[in-house]
Amino acid sequence: MTGLSIDELSMRFDLPNGSSVQALQDVSLDLKAGEILTVLGPSGCGKTTLLNIVAGFLAPTSGQVVLNGHKVTGPDAERGMVFQQGALFEWMNVRDNVSFGPRMAGKRSRDYAGEVDHLLDVVGLADFKDKAIYELSGGMQQRVALARCLANEPDVILMDEPLGALDALTREKMQSLVLKLWKETGKTIILITHSVEEALLLGERLIVMAPRPGRIHKEYRLPFADLGVGADLREIKRHPEYAPRREEILGMIWDMEEEIMGRQEDAE
Repeated sequence: MTGLSIDELSMRFDLPNGSSVQALQDVSLDLKAGEILTVLGPSGCGKTTLLNIVAGFLAPTSGQVVLNGHKVTGPDAERGMVFQQGALFEWMNVRDNVSFGPRMAGKRSRDYAGEVDHLLDVVGLADFKDKAIYELSGGMQQRVALARCLANEPDVILMDEPLGALDALTREKMQSLVLKLWKETGKTIILITHSVEEALLLGERLIVMAPRPGRIHKEYRLPFADLGVGADLREIKRHPEYAPRREEILGMIWDMEEEIMGRQEDAE
């Protein structure tokens, strides 16, 4: 069986004072190989917890994640992670950062050098491969992080707010790059974001998570990701379905935030 299956996933964090926090409750989701999913929800709804469980960084309290027919029990190169900050090695240049995974896997330079150069060309950094990380802008560093992830040849790419710290213009360019890489590589992608617009543009499937305990509140299947490949994303925002979907989801999340604030006021 190919693809990713999240089955009845729950996560409870036990606190030192004897209390506990139910971060996720009975989350189930199936993704076919090559699908791109975006995840939205109010702060504290368990988005990053879900991603960390799929990555193998956390073991769930109950339920399981199955990828290509086998259970996820820890981190593995078949699942690559791109963080909000690139988490790059500052003491290495761009090429060495991208080739880090293949080198750690014991591959010889002649076996990975061509692919590394190809990836740097794909993400627009062919002229910067010998540059130090600190010489790059934030957007360029995220391009390095994407190329480094792809160099490990993962089946699934997990992205935790990867574009959140970028300025508006750079973010739009990176959104186009994500769609290009998704279509060209055929990778399965799960992307966490707080931006409704970004979730609409990048997700052929989009889930909205409800506040704690985190669970899937609503799922959408959308045309915008396919339409956006190689297109001007500002034009995609003029699609007749785009604005109504954006307003619907914004209202949904606003109501959830109001509910959270009401709970806090009642507790006080």
